[in-house]
Amino acid sequence: MKVTADVKNGDVHDVELADDAVYAELLDALGFNPEAAVVLVDGRPVPEDARVDAEDVVVMRTLSGG
Repeated sequence: MKVTADVKNGDVHDVELADDAVYAELLDALGFNPEAAVVLVDGRPVPEDARVDAEDVVVMRTLSGG
């Protein structure tokens, strides 16, 4: 399946994934650690272990510090 990922403060990427891929695999294909980014579908975050079911997603990098 083809997914278009709009990385905020970055580029838009077209990624080809297996039909049974999960969102963690999408992040991996984009070069992101799932602990350092979140995938949004229709403006809502999705679990990294959920099956990819959207053709268009937004990826936001998360910040942490202390």
